Amino acid sequence: MSTGVQLEKVERDRLQGVRTLAEQAFSRAAGAPLVGGNRVRLLKDARENYPAWLDAIRAARRHIHFESYIIHEDDVGREFAEAFIAKAGQGVRVRVLYDWLGGFRETSRRFWNRLRAAGIEVRCYNPPRIDSPFGWVSRDHRKTLAIDGDVGFITGLCVGMQWVGDPTRKIDPWRDTGVEVRGAAVADIERAFAQLWASTGEPIPEQEAIHGNVGKAGDTSVRVIATVPMTAGISRLDELVAAMARKRLWLTDGYYSGITSYVQSLKAAANDGVDVRLLVPNGTDLPVLRLLSRAGYRPLMEAGVRVFEWNGTMLHAKTAVADGRWARVGSSNLNIASWFGNCEMDLVIEDEAFAREMEEMYLQDLTNATEIVLDIKNRVRAPGEPAHPQPALAGGSGSVGRAAAGALRIGSAVGAAITNRRTFEPVEARILMTVGALLFGLAILFVFLPAVLVYPVIALLLWMSVALLYKAYKLHRKRDEDIAIPKSIPRGPNL
Repeated sequence: MSTGVQLEKVERDRLQGVRTLAEQAFSRAAGAPLVGGNRVRLLKDARENYPAWLDAIRAARRHIHFESYIIHEDDVGREFAEAFIAKAGQGVRVRVLYDWLGGFRETSRRFWNRLRAAGIEVRCYNPPRIDSPFGWVSRDHRKTLAIDGDVGFITGLCVGMQWVGDPTRKIDPWRDTGVEVRGAAVADIERAFAQLWASTGEPIPEQEAIHGNVGKAGDTSVRVIATVPMTAGISRLDELVAAMARKRLWLTDGYYSGITSYVQSLKAAANDGVDVRLLVPNGTDLPVLRLLSRAGYRPLMEAGVRVFEWNGTMLHAKTAVADGRWARVGSSNLNIASWFGNCEMDLVIEDEAFAREMEEMYLQDLTNATEIVLDIKNRVRAPGEPAHPQPALAGGSGSVGRAAAGALRIGSAVGAAITNRRTFEPVEARILMTVGALLFGLAILFVFLPAVLVYPVIALLLWMSVALLYKAYKLHRKRDEDIAIPKSIPRGPNL
């Protein structure tokens, strides 16, 4: 064997070893194995997602499993309701899981009761409970659809008119992204739904469950990452991708609020020559968060990360693409709520053709975006920015994520000001002024009206104590039942 051939073999072995190590790292970080044999289709906005969902629903033969943070009671929500009712009338088992907080004031009890009357199983994730004072923090933020074990959809879209737009009011549709999956990975989507469904009541009957490989549909390898609170699978994966990116890392996020470790990961990648870009909304359904978001741009831009703001109504997509071979699409935002507090579902696709399609879509999105820059005084600004941002349709999703993102950014700004860690800019001055005024007001209330603040604390402590005592009682009762069971079993002659 010649020296050249030997060197080529050594290089091939080295690259194979690196790939094996990378796959192991991704599997462990995300808690999801790489599954081959799939066909994945990229779906842009409601104009591609909704028709694909409805076509799949109308073709269902055995079951439909639909999970969404919000199903709005509007024309779009009613269209999906009619599709579900029609299939239930044909004997298809239809199960719908929605989030209590997401649906609060968006969908009436009458809407859900109509579905139930038609034979559809409807469940609500994590409604308020007396024994769980802080249970509301955990939300089901997933947006998925799985049908017959044959096809699945993982997406950032909820169901509502926001994603369709309102031409009469000259309001554009929300920008969002989803994927259609066919092949072996559909079983993972079905299992993730079944696990969360079981947490809300009786599990799906064993004879209906999808357990194994549902067949090969293509050559694309994917990971279905279905997270639950405090598992941080997506957080670990996002930081690992930032660490391993060599050329490009392009991110889109509707409610970005990176924690310190993730910000450092992006900065380190940019400092190492990686083309890191972050596309975020300009208009938003909570305008105050636009100011809070901009407060976090500067550390990224100083390290070389390019930040763009979408010029349309609302950018709601949650996607990433790295090095032209790795992509992520799903429900997880780059903030603490999605990383640690919510149930989320994302599809990670390791395929060069799909990644190229994602990069082309990203570059197309940038043609409708404005790059944010630092001026000579190191202040964040958008060149040629309009005086007023684009309007947004009211009643959007992601309220917990928005609140967590805002609280994290406010806390970061206040902490930096108190410890004098860095210089500030005018947009952050408003945050500090607001928080300072609020703290001053609370101090006055403590002096003159202490009961106003004490009574809520007393009520919260009482609620927590009752919840703990109730849970302790249930555990104690369960222990007594477990002890009593062996006593009721007849003893044989050899026992």
